[in-house]
Amino acid sequence: MHEFDYSAPAELFASHGRSGVRYRRFLRSADAIRYAVEKLPPVALTRAAIEVDEHRYSGSEIRALYDGDRYPLPRR
Repeated sequence: MHEFDYSAPAELFASHGRSGVRYRRFLRSADAIRYAVEKLPPVALTRAAIEVDEHRYSGSEIRALYDGDRYPLPRR
């Protein structure tokens, strides 16, 4: 994975039950990652994606970014 910018804006796309796709924008990708990992149900995270600087990251990549040493926010 290339050098990830946790301060860049991000868009989160998450399928959420019958309501379809949930979309949210975040000023910082670190916040989008935190939301995806800490707030979405586990099954929704597996189908989620974030887009940062024209790169799209899948649920497993989101989880890896959250668990990585460079993640700048406190974890739950």
